[in-house]
Amino acid sequence: ETGYIGAFAKAPRARGGGWSHINCRKISSALESANARGRPVTYTQGFPADRYEETGAALQAPVQAARQAKAAVIFAGLPDSIESEGYDRTDMALPACQNRLIEAVAAVQPNTVVVLHNGSPVETPWADKVAAVLEMYLGGQGVGEACDRLLYGEAVPCGRLAETFPLRVQDNPSYLFFPGDGYHVRYAEDIYVGYRYYEAKQQPVRWAFGHGLSYTTFAYSNLHLSQEAMDDDSTLTVTVEVTNTGKVAAKEVVQLYVADKNGTPNRPCKELKGFAKVLLAPGETQSVSLTLTARDLSFYHEGLGDWYAPAGRYKIMVGHASDEIALAAALTFTTRKQLPLPISGATTLGELLEDARTGAAAQTFSQQAMQGMGGGAEEKEGDENPLGSGGAAMMAAMLKGMPLKSLASFGGQIDLDKVIADFTALAKE
Repeated sequence: ETGYIGAFAKAPRARGGGWSHINCRKISSALESANARGRPVTYTQGFPADRYEETGAALQAPVQAARQAKAAVIFAGLPDSIESEGYDRTDMALPACQNRLIEAVAAVQPNTVVVLHNGSPVETPWADKVAAVLEMYLGGQGVGEACDRLLYGEAVPCGRLAETFPLRVQDNPSYLFFPGDGYHVRYAEDIYVGYRYYEAKQQPVRWAFGHGLSYTTFAYSNLHLSQEAMDDDSTLTVTVEVTNTGKVAAKEVVQLYVADKNGTPNRPCKELKGFAKVLLAPGETQSVSLTLTARDLSFYHEGLGDWYAPAGRYKIMVGHASDEIALAAALTFTTRKQLPLPISGATTLGELLEDARTGAAAQTFSQQAMQGMGGGAEEKEGDENPLGSGGAAMMAAMLKGMPLKSLASFGGQIDLDKVIADFTALAKE
């Protein structure tokens, strides 16, 4: 027999609170569905479904039931009193009584499965001690039948996580800023939310964005781009072959990610730009195609007032999850769009050198500035240089990060207003 443990087996949390509350015609439970199908299961409450405090229920009964069973399925989750619209959770933990029971059961039963009923990620400190985790979220009125079919292999899991599950609440990108002082909240994480933050930070997580296991396995091969270069008007078709390498028919969610490899400031390591779900019989291979446009390579640039993708190199990736990239290919992009280059005394020489409109003039200006500050364009053996060996290279590096107004303050023959006017004219060409 299989031991069902936890009150959610009998009374699942199938809907949310507040505006997400739905009046269901009927809500089925996993226990009810198992009994209707003649499954050999026993039931032990273990912990209540509607409260999170200890109720005095001992661990002895559920642990004994788990020890005697062929497998144990623990139905855990968040009560409405913890998670709903209209108020914030104070942590990401399951009720302590649930965590204690899961740990105790897993210690005596190696075939322990945890079924989760929750509307958002939770901490799972016991994840490495159980055989499997089935994330049902808030599954609606048919949650019992769905859970039953998945547990007994009559259906194959094919969903993917739409958010990252961190190891602990302290790993969350907003942890230091939320909930603020009661009047102000700083969204200092900016674009670095979810997998964008965890990958940039190289922060380990429990389960990554896009993660999801199945009763079969898949292999990716023959990634092909319809062209190796794109421009503002192009459409790129990305094609990959996916094979079901297991023994049961199942669906795979092919995920397409793009990475800007140009060193552009404040861009994520990669971003999801498309996905497709494909049903594959055992041993079957299908070709999956997804499309990209210049918009998919872009970010919104406030100075331009439009979407913008820097010219240069991009990496196109496909895989099973954000942390399970199977194949990658290189793409080159060119654009007609030019970013505005406002010139002021705070503009650095490096910014002018890197822009195609001002680069040549900035190079000449840089050499003149070096000579005016006592450094030559070349450094010859035996020359005395107040900066020592390598002084010219050091001065060139210093100049790149120096604002124009600082150059003028060194006492050289630099008319700052004229320099700004000349570079401004070039930037508008």
